[in-house]
Parts: sequence; C-alpha cells; structure tokens
Amino acid sequence: MNHSYLRRYLDLPALIYLLRERKITLLDPRSWDDSNDSHYLALYREKKELKSVLALCFTQANETYHHWRIFAGGSSGVCVRFKRSSLLKATKVEPGLRVRAITYLTLDEIEKRTLVIEDLPFLKRYAFEDENEFRMIYESDTLKRPKLDIDIPLSCIDRITLSPWIHYDLFKRLKQVLRSIDGCSALSVVRSTLVSNEEWKAHGENAR
Repeated sequence: MNHSYLRRYLDLPALIYLLRERKITLLDPRSWDDSNDSHYLALYREKKELKSVLALCFTQANETYHHWRIFAGGSSGVCVRFKRSSLLKATKVEPGLRVRAITYLTLDEIEKRTLVIEDLPFLKRYAFEDENEFRMIYESDTLKRPKLDIDIPLSCIDRITLSPWIHYDLFKRLKQVLRSIDGCSALSVVRSTLVSNEEWKAHGENAR
C-alpha cells in the first residue's frame, strides 16, 4: 500500500467528464449497493438536520481484482490514480467538505462502542475492510443539492489505467483519444495487465 496515492475506479464517460471539465463529482449516496453504508449517511443527515450529504469514494489500496470487478467491471472500466497531497490541497478550499479514511468494525466491536454522530459517514462493516476506502463528504444545512462538482487541476492525476479486459488495439486508440483532450497530451495512460501479464506467465514457463 502506498499512501502517496488515492485511486478512483469509474467508467469511461465519467473519466471523460473529469478530464474535460477538470472536476470531481460527489453524489447522493442513497443509491449505493451497501444499504448499511447509505443508512449511516442518511442517519447523519437526519441527526444533523442537513439539507445535503454527498459523497465520493476512493481507495488507498494498490490495484486489486476486487476493485476492478466490483467498481469498474468490463472493458469500459478505468482507474484514476491521484496524487493524494495535490488532490486534497485542491479540494480543501470547498466549504462543507470533510475527508477521512473509513474505519471498519465488526458487530462485536460496534456493540461495545458509543457511536458519535460525526463518525457515522466514515464507518463500515469489517467485511469491507479490503476496500481500504478513503471518503470525501460534502454537507450543507442550507443547500439541497443532487451533486457537487469540485474543480481540480489535471496535475492532480498521476496516471490513468484502462481496464484489464479492454482489447489491446482498442486501448491504443482510446489512449490517443484521451490524450487529445485539451491539456491531456502528456497524460500517463496505461492498460492494466492484472489478468494477463506476460512477465508473470514467463516465470511459469521457466519452472524446473
């Protein structure tokens, strides 16, 4: 694990929006698959009497099969690796924004704790620990918002990795398309070899 980076798994349309608009987008968490997680965010909104609670999730973990398959499955998946310090510096000027790593708890552990309202957006069940999530939360007690775009410089992006399931010829063309976006000509764009790595295969061939 390298805490110099934060990774965000998404799809190609979201990536193109990010690159063209130079924005990251926080959304309402009510549609999340993990209803335990979205319930805690809803409780946070209710208990603090907020009009809006929006979220954006990153991982502090290195590339894993789990992250690709769950959060960026298929050939249109993408992983954006952000420079952690640059991204957090760019976003800290946004009023109402909170950032923090997720704390993972078992049922036994949570039963022994007195929960604090401020912690609710940053708690998850222990079964999700491998996600190693880092979360941004926006809150407002006056504005009801469906989403929030935050301006970031493209220099926050260290590398873009395209899906391990994208055909290599399509990857080469897509790399050209992404670099043709204004300001992206020097962007590092690679294809994940997680599920098919020639060096890994070669070591097996050399087995004696």
